[in-house]
Amino acid sequence: MTIAKKGESAVLEKIARHFAHPTSPFARSVRVGIGDDAAILAPRVGYETILTCDWFLEGTHFLRDRHPADSVGWKCLARAVSDVAAMGGVPRCFLLSLALPETHAGRWMDQFLGGLRRAARQFRCGLAGGDTTQQPEILINVTVVGEVRRNRAMLRSGARPGDVLYVSGRLGEAELGLRLLRSGNGLVHKKDRRLRKHLYPEPRLALGRWLAQKRLATAMMDLSDGLSSDLPWLCQASGVGARIEVAGLPLIRVSAEDRNRGISPVQLALHGGDDYELLFAVPRNKAKLIPRSFQGVPLTVIGQITRGAEILLKKQSGGESVLKPGGWDSFLRSIKKD
Repeated sequence: MTIAKKGESAVLEKIARHFAHPTSPFARSVRVGIGDDAAILAPRVGYETILTCDWFLEGTHFLRDRHPADSVGWKCLARAVSDVAAMGGVPRCFLLSLALPETHAGRWMDQFLGGLRRAARQFRCGLAGGDTTQQPEILINVTVVGEVRRNRAMLRSGARPGDVLYVSGRLGEAELGLRLLRSGNGLVHKKDRRLRKHLYPEPRLALGRWLAQKRLATAMMDLSDGLSSDLPWLCQASGVGARIEVAGLPLIRVSAEDRNRGISPVQLALHGGDDYELLFAVPRNKAKLIPRSFQGVPLTVIGQITRGAEILLKKQSGGESVLKPGGWDSFLRSIKKD
């Protein structure tokens, strides 16, 4: 029977088939999963629970006619899992709430679930349940349940003046990929390496756990909206300011053609969103314990925590200016706009 004839039960059956085999080492701790009114999770002794949720909306976060369905599945989970990474935790399971039109409950949904399943296996985070409904636009909400050893969770509120600011990876890659995808005609080939970070971001779970376990960082968060928009949240929570050095930013390479189009690596690094890298502060006396890279991911000093509330940008010329937020804000922008 077709989806139209069987209704929601067919959608639920399809989701259950895609996740019939456990994708998480914590699968046994989900005592009751798909098929009942709610899931039941057995907590582990000595751990605290991390809860986070994330919207992923057509038109705001992805374009139906540009983004491959499997990348939508991958990214909707990766975004939420990145919040767990930022707290030094481990994801255990997730809930999926999915609204979509009947026309996309066939091949599109199969590809979406394929990408979601790959992400679940990669992040070792199993599906425990959720909800589905039909409506004209595709709306996705993911809730992730994670865990962290008691009193080891990394917060935004621990940074102190004099701490060294680090960032993982390279900044601006995802924003460049979005611009390339948005400027193309039809679907840009998903294997184009320039799109990789925008379509298939990888939350820094291992790095977050390592920093938490070693107690090396005083504060940490993930970069989802861009450095200039996210750093103020960390500073506000810690009651501090910061000074960022342009010369220290881990920039990406852009072609001469892109530069001629006005694309600046510095602006991408400061304001580009969707990188899902970790931003963390480290006491100066522990900075020597931070390697230049962790499991192949570069770790770069970009500045320091200061007294006061201002966030300053030290230019390569030596001058300074206030760094104003210029990253992603879903109340001011949508992915459709430039």
